[in-house]
Amino acid sequence: MMFQKSLHVGHICQKVLMAAMLVFFQDQRTAQAWTYNYSTSPNQRWTQARQWCRNHFTDIVSIHSQEETDFINELLPLHTKYYWIGISRVTSGVWTWEDTNETVPEAFQNWAEGEPDDIPDQDCVEIYIKRDKDTARWNNEKCNSRKGTVCYSASCKQDSCSVYAACVETVGNYTCQCHPGFFGPRCDDAISCEPLADPENGFHDCFHPHGSYRFKSSCYFFCDLGFHLVGAPQVFCQDTEHWDHTAPLCQAVQCPVLDNTNTSRGRLNCSHPIAPYSYNSTCEVICDEGHELSGEGQIRCDHTGWWTASVPTCEVVQCSSLQPPPHAAALQCQDPIAENSYGSTCTTECEEGFDLIGSNVTKCSSRGNWTHTLPVCQAKRCLSLTSPVNGTLTCSTPHGQFSFGSRCTSTCDEGFLLKGTADTECTSLGTWSSDVPSCTAKRCLTLTSPVHGSLFCSHPYGNFSFQSHCTSTCDEGFLLNGTRTTQCTSTGQWSADTPNCLVVQCSSLQPPPHAAALQCQDPIAENSYGSTCTTECEEGFDLIGSNVTKCSSRGNWTHTLPVCQAKRCLSLTSPVNGTLTCSTPHGQFSFGSRCTSTCDEGFLLKGTADTECTSLGTWSSDVPSCTAKRCLTLTSPVHGSLFCSHPYGNFSFQSHCTSTCDEGFLLNGTRTTQCTSTGQWSADTPNCLVKTCPRLDSPPHGSLLCSDPHGEFSFASRCTSSCDDGFQLNGRADTECTSAGKWSRKKAKCKARPCPLLAKAPHRGRMNCSHPHSDFSYESHCNFECSEGFLLIGTPTVTCNSSGNWSQDLPTCQLVQCEAINTTSLPMSMNCTHPLGNFSFASYCLLSCDDGFSMNGSGGLLCTSTGVWSDTLPKCLDDSPVAGAIFFSTGFRVLYISVPIFLFLVGLAVFIFTRFKSKGALIMAAPLYEEHWNPAFES
Repeated sequence: MMFQKSLHVGHICQKVLMAAMLVFFQDQRTAQAWTYNYSTSPNQRWTQARQWCRNHFTDIVSIHSQEETDFINELLPLHTKYYWIGISRVTSGVWTWEDTNETVPEAFQNWAEGEPDDIPDQDCVEIYIKRDKDTARWNNEKCNSRKGTVCYSASCKQDSCSVYAACVETVGNYTCQCHPGFFGPRCDDAISCEPLADPENGFHDCFHPHGSYRFKSSCYFFCDLGFHLVGAPQVFCQDTEHWDHTAPLCQAVQCPVLDNTNTSRGRLNCSHPIAPYSYNSTCEVICDEGHELSGEGQIRCDHTGWWTASVPTCEVVQCSSLQPPPHAAALQCQDPIAENSYGSTCTTECEEGFDLIGSNVTKCSSRGNWTHTLPVCQAKRCLSLTSPVNGTLTCSTPHGQFSFGSRCTSTCDEGFLLKGTADTECTSLGTWSSDVPSCTAKRCLTLTSPVHGSLFCSHPYGNFSFQSHCTSTCDEGFLLNGTRTTQCTSTGQWSADTPNCLVVQCSSLQPPPHAAALQCQDPIAENSYGSTCTTECEEGFDLIGSNVTKCSSRGNWTHTLPVCQAKRCLSLTSPVNGTLTCSTPHGQFSFGSRCTSTCDEGFLLKGTADTECTSLGTWSSDVPSCTAKRCLTLTSPVHGSLFCSHPYGNFSFQSHCTSTCDEGFLLNGTRTTQCTSTGQWSADTPNCLVKTCPRLDSPPHGSLLCSDPHGEFSFASRCTSSCDDGFQLNGRADTECTSAGKWSRKKAKCKARPCPLLAKAPHRGRMNCSHPHSDFSYESHCNFECSEGFLLIGTPTVTCNSSGNWSQDLPTCQLVQCEAINTTSLPMSMNCTHPLGNFSFASYCLLSCDDGFSMNGSGGLLCTSTGVWSDTLPKCLDDSPVAGAIFFSTGFRVLYISVPIFLFLVGLAVFIFTRFKSKGALIMAAPLYEEHWNPAFES
């Protein structure tokens, strides 16, 4: 960047009166387009300085060239605090220009010797203006330090150029410098590339950040299924108006070429819609007659570049294997290709005595089937035979039922006799050798009916012959003695003799228990058919049933004998929780029964224990009751609950009570008690004791406040920790004693409140700190001293207070200054060295008088650490007489004037003093230099 400089400094007045020089000057320096401004009153922190620049101008100066650095260093005044510039550290080792937000190149970084350092929080940059050492170089400092501010007003605005350009300042104007790939006055337009078309059998998809097919457009190419990309899959529009690659092509996927010569007994037929043996090509094998396809009928080249299946083969058609039919003399086959395959011919011949049924010749066809089924060799048949009546026909049929060679034998059933020839055979002529014989039944003796009975017979094969069946029956009141049924057997004998009939007998009767008499009448015989018996009971018993019974024709009494039953009382039940024990001589709860009631353990009898069933059928007394024994009533324990079950009444025998404690309390005693059979509890009721937590002490430098609803440091106790002034809590303040007997969290600690870390002593100074608690924390105390020749500016001691702040700002060490020596109006010359700064501590000046003058005083002056020169300024005396000359010495400023001029100046001074005084302007009170923001210069 080129800089033009126009410096206008107006001096209002420079007067000398009573050895005092008063100066007031204007502090603005301007040029054409780019204006720099600076402020030193007040000094500001970095963020305040930048905000001040943004509020009044464009931004804080960032310095982007060595020319700008030299220009600013030349025109800005020396300021002991130096000036902030617009560079800061965002991350470790990365420094950024604030106006462009770009990283400062390492080659451009203009650091002072030993800088930048890694001291924490020193992330802002100052520039040394007019400093003897490292002038115009950078130093990183803490951003909260206070320094001068340098601002600039730029021609470039935020909307001067598009985001695709850099705004470049020119003399009185600006220019938009376009980024690669953009053009136009504001660099709004992106360079275009040739539009792209979809590849054949494919398509493309593009992303256009700056418009269709313009700079940085990126396009991806894709192929349809069965095609693959030939070329780059992605292309970019470059700033050269060309794509970085030519558009790719979509080529059909290729499959392996098939060899037609490998197909025997058939031919290969293919179709290629796109290219030979490529995607979607199909091939099929057509087999010769008599051959069939082995494999897929059609194969296709798919999108993977492979055939969907291997090439099929042609195999000769096979017919099923033939076996000679039964009784075949021969099965002869001719096989021109292979056994039982296409073209094979077979001939069948039957054995002698068998007829051939069907075709004697068959052939294997192209479909794999024999043209005819094999014939059957069938034996000659005779007429069908049936078994003789009441007989059986048994045949052997080696060649089929009733066919040639069949042999049949007739046999008669048991009880029948054969009449004729038993065996016959089917001859080769198809006739039987003899007729089938017949069977006749055998006869038994004739039978007659029994006395007092009847005879009933059936004769299937003739009267009293084989299988004749006869049954004998007796008249009413008589029983058959013998076998009821007899049959004529196969031997001609009856199976049993004829039976006889006997009178029916009933069982002998015995008087029932407690019967007075049993009287019977027997018209035929004792206890026989027609006998009648009558029963009477003893006194005190009831007759249950019929008192008369008769012997029936079935040999049963018409009624069972009655029962003489004792009278019954009402049924008794055991008392609840008791037992009933009875003696029953005549039946349960009947006349003469005696019952005794007893109670279970733990129960008391209420009423008469014994009772008896009387002759009237009533009990002599009621059954008593059993009541449970009672225990003392129980109550719930304090801080607990009582749960009881009462099977026989509240707090009575077998009542069962369980005590539980509330959360945070422990049971002291037996948990469960039971009311025993003696009316006493098995155990006393327990009590509930509160759980306790370990004792807590107040944290060091703090206090502990607790609430104890159930006792000190026990369940539900809540304690809150607090810290003394200057200490802060490390951890949670509150903790509570839980039901588990543990504190809900650890007790917090009190940690001294930290102050900002003091990384190093002030430049040209020393720091000595004491830390009673921890480094740079509450009550830490730091003392500061300056090196010889430097003056401490600020408080020499700082203390970390309870709020975590230092009691005062850190002091600085300022170089001690001596009053500047001015010899311009004196007849002497001066040669000075300033190791630390102009006319400051350790500056040394060597004085000498001009020719014709001699020195009166010391010729060498040293600026001491107190800010006073080691000696007074010497005088140069004229070696020759001087007429009309007067020397005025005012400290280190000496005026050499003639008497007339001196008188004129005195008069002029009196005149000016009078004029200013009359206007109320006290020039003596005006400051030598007033600092405020100061536009300095332009470029």
